[in-house]
Amino acid sequence: MHLSRRLTTVCLAAATAALMATPANPAAASDTPSVYAVSETPALYDDAAGGDANADDPAIWYNAADPDASLVIATAKQGGLRVHDLGGHQIQSIQAPAAPGPDNEPGRYNNVDLLSGLKINGNRTDIAVVSDRGRDRLRIYGIDRHHPGAPLTDLTDPAAPRVFSATEAAVDDQQTAYGLATWRNASNGRYYALASQRHTTSLALMELTATATGTVTYHRIRTLALPSSFDIGNGTRWTPCDEPGRTPQVEGMVVDPERGVLYAAQEDVGIWRMRADLTGSPQMVDKVREFGIPGTYDPVADECTPGADPGVGGERITADVEGLTIYREDDGEGYLLASSQGDNTFVAYERDGDNDYIGNFRVAPSASGGAGAIDGSEECDGAAVLNAPLGDEYPHGLLVVHDGFNAPDVTGEDGEIRTNTNFKFVDWDDVADELDD
Repeated sequence: MHLSRRLTTVCLAAATAALMATPANPAAASDTPSVYAVSETPALYDDAAGGDANADDPAIWYNAADPDASLVIATAKQGGLRVHDLGGHQIQSIQAPAAPGPDNEPGRYNNVDLLSGLKINGNRTDIAVVSDRGRDRLRIYGIDRHHPGAPLTDLTDPAAPRVFSATEAAVDDQQTAYGLATWRNASNGRYYALASQRHTTSLALMELTATATGTVTYHRIRTLALPSSFDIGNGTRWTPCDEPGRTPQVEGMVVDPERGVLYAAQEDVGIWRMRADLTGSPQMVDKVREFGIPGTYDPVADECTPGADPGVGGERITADVEGLTIYREDDGEGYLLASSQGDNTFVAYERDGDNDYIGNFRVAPSASGGAGAIDGSEECDGAAVLNAPLGDEYPHGLLVVHDGFNAPDVTGEDGEIRTNTNFKFVDWDDVADELDD
């Protein structure tokens, strides 16, 4: 989930000011189109009884030999990985690594993405790549359709390096691998992963390679730092408010492979577009509504108090901007989707050209209500979409979104409401119907 409740306070206050200033805002309008989930995954609970599992980011693996047997692979933070069938049923659970010592951080799986056809011991293998935020590494899992009950196998080289941290002490400071996107470069046939660094603006490009022993490792190619402060006119520079020593981080990322373009969601700032090899200059696609609003950090309350809105923010995304995913069409067109976490909507942009805005929609609670009804998506961290026929339920594709407040509420033994998260599965046709209107 995003940084903390203190940022939610800032976002909501700033969003209120922005909405009052721009009443015609499409995401703020009461007629924002709604779509509904067809199915959902089991609830995850972020407490000891629930194995400290907290849903975050999904990826959809397409089984070309049997599309109905395609999988949704999703992170559960300290709870590791969960693998689901298209009905949302869990078929495999993989635990994150334990802490190497009593004073060290355990594994914490943050984001996941997929690559097809990496040659390992002479065999082309589909892999799931995971950012292990707790241990500052990438974890790599082979996907085997011939083992439907346990399709994922850990292929991570035990000697795989840290992504950002120079020492174990730095790992424990947790400025570690956070967001993730993968990419096969068609021009050279090589396989890459891009990771963002928690609490900073840094991105890193790593090349993935198979070893002679059948494992997968990686090495860093280059890094890029996005801006942390911005010229907002009249000689004024704006820096998003945060704790001292932190700069505006990126989590949601996706690569458009045909174009070799990386999109990165800088949570309190907006969406950037850049070359996937991290060369050249990033360009801003869209800004959050709160862009430019000053804030003062209060260390006692551990929150930022927003100042006056200078009116330089965007009109479509309410911070945090989170999960990014691309619906790819055969003709090169399609959609870039972004989670507008602050108002619980999703924003659609054109995939081609200058990524022109198309519309907003929300994944709403089931209109039927009652027993068996599926709630909507709130504070969505991660999303994944696939354009492929996936049986009768998803004939033209599937959208999977994280739900940061899964319903119904469940009370723990301590009498408190348990942190309850999961993933919702949406028929792409329903989304397309709303975007095409």
